[in-house]
Amino acid sequence: MNILLVGQPNVGKSVVFTRLTGVHVISSNYPGTTVEFTEGFMPLGAERARIVDVPGIYSLGAPTSTAEEVATRMIAEGDLVINVVDATNLERNLRLTLQLMPRRKPMVIALNLSDEARHNGIDIDCRRLEELLGVPVVPTVAITGEGIKDLVGRLAEATAPEPPQRDEDALWTEVGHIVKAVQTVRHRHHTFLEWLGDCTVKTTTGLSVAAVVLAASFFAVRFVGEGITAGIMEPMFERLWKPVMMKLSAAIGSGGVLHGLLIGKLLDGQIDYVQSFGLLTTGLFVPLAVVLPYLIAFYLWLGLLEDFGYLPRLAVLLDRLFHKVGLHGWAVVPNLLGMGCNVPGILATRVLESRRERFIAATLVSIAVPCAALQAMIWALVGNPARGGGGLYVLLVYGALGLSWLFIGRVLNKMLTGKSPELLMEIPPYRWPLWRGVAKKLWMRLRGFTREGVPLVFLGVLFVNLLYMTPCFHYVGAVTAPVTTRLLGLPDEAISALMVGILRKDMAMGMLGAMHLTIKQLVVASTVLAMFFPCVATFVVMFRELGLRDTAKSTTIMVVAALAAGGILNVLL
Repeated sequence: MNILLVGQPNVGKSVVFTRLTGVHVISSNYPGTTVEFTEGFMPLGAERARIVDVPGIYSLGAPTSTAEEVATRMIAEGDLVINVVDATNLERNLRLTLQLMPRRKPMVIALNLSDEARHNGIDIDCRRLEELLGVPVVPTVAITGEGIKDLVGRLAEATAPEPPQRDEDALWTEVGHIVKAVQTVRHRHHTFLEWLGDCTVKTTTGLSVAAVVLAASFFAVRFVGEGITAGIMEPMFERLWKPVMMKLSAAIGSGGVLHGLLIGKLLDGQIDYVQSFGLLTTGLFVPLAVVLPYLIAFYLWLGLLEDFGYLPRLAVLLDRLFHKVGLHGWAVVPNLLGMGCNVPGILATRVLESRRERFIAATLVSIAVPCAALQAMIWALVGNPARGGGGLYVLLVYGALGLSWLFIGRVLNKMLTGKSPELLMEIPPYRWPLWRGVAKKLWMRLRGFTREGVPLVFLGVLFVNLLYMTPCFHYVGAVTAPVTTRLLGLPDEAISALMVGILRKDMAMGMLGAMHLTIKQLVVASTVLAMFFPCVATFVVMFRELGLRDTAKSTTIMVVAALAAGGILNVLL
């Protein structure tokens, strides 16, 4: 049986889906489109039912987006519909409910956010609502699981009543009659969260709050990431893993091909986890001790902002800025995700409607949004006072990236045909995040990194070792010397770090740190590395999302922009 979860955006549909299916889900594109949907399975009696989370839609009338077209087609393919309704906005949601009835699909209504409705002084007579609609109605609170068991139990009672024929005006009239019959509203005072919601969506106060939130995000991710790295991961590698590796090094000899691949180079007779480049040293240390802590911090913070309800408000506030680069405010999602890792950032461009928008967003994320691992290394090297650096030089790197983001976006917006659509979205009320839900999303995202990121780092370290055994790096360095030394003001060997950046940019920063560059050279090299050709994982995802032609265009823009920004910084500094 194919069971479809259908509802408007921000009604808690995805949380209901997670409650029904758990964490083992599959994300797919609807055939012939870039619209993504999620599916999973749950036991239903002696059989197993397929649950499909249909993209959120406001209406089944004339489709206004590709997502609405896909949702309409998916509903026709389903066997049973669970219509998730926001109890705090009954009138708006019932319009979609009445539009679903002529589809003649057995239906059950999940009256979600029932606790929010009670807190807001809204009382809904569910039994009377059942009588008027002719379908089962189950009050639910998806974030706590309340009512989910009853919802599953009543699927067998799903009915497809014969709806009367209505035109659009009659539809709204009937919705009004139903709401008047089943809903009563008591007087109540505004809560703190409602007051905060008003403040964060108004331009006068919202931009200040947004600046504080973004700054807090940056420092929270850095503080938590550095704490995990310095307090847990580095001591663990030094005290537990390093003695094992030193014994292995002695057992297989201090040199040779096998030692170079597994352990890497010894510096002053010791393993240096950043510079040794062995599969069992750097290959484990970089993903687990450098990258993973910052991903934990970033995804934890992102999950809190998502569940609290702040991201839609941030999208509205930044809508005008994003329109200047050919996007709308919801493009803030791929840009924020890109600060954790560019791969999910590129995947998140699917929330944008047109191919033009997805191309601009993917290009900007790849060029000017450094991932958490790269940011950590920038702070560690450019921000290190022992190297002559500090916070001012780090801000110089971020300033160069920010100006590049804005300039390249403006150019693409002027050159590419088409326009960015207006932002039409519902802003949900603020809700206190449920730690269980935040932890579950954090685990799902980190599991994806350990499955894909760690093997990729191993491959990168192996590739670097093999290249070092050949004259490849020296040859490329000699060919590109005019660009590296004259345009960028870097030593010849810096090209090897830029090449490694194609595999892992954080490892490339580690190589730059070993070259004893001046602070000026570190600023230039960091900026060029951040804007240069994306890491191989990002490149593969871009190829899958944009296709060969647009990926080639985007890559050309990256290379030109990186060299131009590096050259300008070299002259100015």
